[in-house]
Amino acid sequence: MPTSTHVSTAVADALPEARGDDGIVVRRVQSLDEFQECVHVQEEIWGDGFRERVPVAILLVAQKLGGVCAAAFDPTNRMLGFVFGLTGIRDGVLTHWSDLLAVRAEARGAHIGERLKRFQRELCLATGVHTMHWTFDPLVARNAHLNLVRLGARAAEYVVNMYGSNTGSPLHGGVDTDRWIAAWDLAGSASTPRQSAPRDEGVFVVRPSAEHPTLPEWVDAPDSLVVRVAVPEDYEHLALSDRVVWRDVTRRAFMHYLSRGGVVLGFHRARGNVPPFYEIACDPATRDTSLSS
Repeated sequence: MPTSTHVSTAVADALPEARGDDGIVVRRVQSLDEFQECVHVQEEIWGDGFRERVPVAILLVAQKLGGVCAAAFDPTNRMLGFVFGLTGIRDGVLTHWSDLLAVRAEARGAHIGERLKRFQRELCLATGVHTMHWTFDPLVARNAHLNLVRLGARAAEYVVNMYGSNTGSPLHGGVDTDRWIAAWDLAGSASTPRQSAPRDEGVFVVRPSAEHPTLPEWVDAPDSLVVRVAVPEDYEHLALSDRVVWRDVTRRAFMHYLSRGGVVLGFHRARGNVPPFYEIACDPATRDTSLSS
């Protein structure tokens, strides 16, 4: 074990930064000031009262023990966002849990989140980690697209109210924090973008209501082999009461089909009059085994 740790550290040191053509640099966070800036970014995004905020000491110590705290910097050295995760043992195997991915509003749309995750992946592989997990809100379409399509992770487990409904962040608004646990195979082909056309046999079981487009409606389709669960195009700007309804309806749909052995095949962005949606295979014969392994 000591020998492999020594070699892995040396390899990790050979990956000091990733520099884009636009001058944005992704690298490990190094100084106390930079660790403090990571805290400022958390407060900026989730609010001063966010109870899950990770302090400087944990960010720093975790990195010394095989974790990752890396940030993206613009050409003026302003931090645009950062990623933080811990490495540990799960079921006897080295695993990395990515706890935070935060990108400032000014930098969204430049694929900063994807760059940070891919840099995190390289650091994890260099230290002998081959699987990464993290959570994301099933109702935030842009995050589902990043995680399941751009990065090629899979939605491995649905957890009801994982962090509680009182995180102290206005971003969460007191709504239950249901989450997907993403699983990313760092060494396999699943770490590449995955996009396929929706299955022709797919049927919407949750979709925006015809009468109230900001609210969902449940459509029973008991015999469908592939179902589609729609989510809002812009969940974060919905009224709080509408968010609660979306959470309740989609939760019931996900839990219902997963309990029957369903597997998430993928996610599709909004196109024309079609809302963004998850595609779930309800029958083992319909599943793509590359996603359910």
